[in-house]
Amino acid sequence: MANFLFVLSRDDNEAATRCFQFAKIAHSKEHKVDLFLIDDGVEWADSTRDLSVKATTGDCPNDYVPYLVENQVPIGV
Repeated sequence: MANFLFVLSRDDNEAATRCFQFAKIAHSKEHKVDLFLIDDGVEWADSTRDLSVKATTGDCPNDYVPYLVENQVPIGV
């Protein structure tokens, strides 16, 4: 088991989608995962934010964030 630290520092839907996706994948493979939102990335901590905006790949943050919350992956702001 490895330790992963993901840091999101941009208020960018593409970057957020990838960050949340990679965190979910790592955690689902039973690795220890921590996620930090810094700088403009703290905008993603807004619980009223629309997480259903699609990235160019067709997925969206809402495809991954519920898993992270349900599995209590630490998200620091």
